[in-house]
Amino acid sequence: VQLQASGGGSVQAGGSLRLSCAASGRDFSSYAIGWFRQAPGKEREFVAGISWGGGTTYYADSVKGRFTISRDNAKNTVFLQMNSLKPEDTAVYYCAAGLTTVRAMSVGRVMDYWGKGTQVTVSS
Repeated sequence: VQLQASGGGSVQAGGSLRLSCAASGRDFSSYAIGWFRQAPGKEREFVAGISWGGGTTYYADSVKGRFTISRDNAKNTVFLQMNSLKPEDTAVYYCAAGLTTVRAMSVGRVMDYWGKGTQVTVSS
């Protein structure tokens, strides 16, 4: 599975962005997908995850109620809708795939595949 994140950019606080994670390769629909982010000088952290079928989602407390993760297995794509963005959301965002649960990925379970990141910058 190869993953490519896109959709990042620069917005003002309160704005919105929609990230996409496009996948190629077989068995994409078998994988749970997670979004992670890494800000300068900080460790990478879990943001949101979605199960292989899309029926289960999980969010970090810092983004709950503002971000929504979804997937379209027919198009091999996972989305992260980010609303009410804050300066502290500034980071490089990565998508990753794993044969795991969304809860496990939220607590550090090693993912199987990673895409290159996309930069999100939120100004105050």
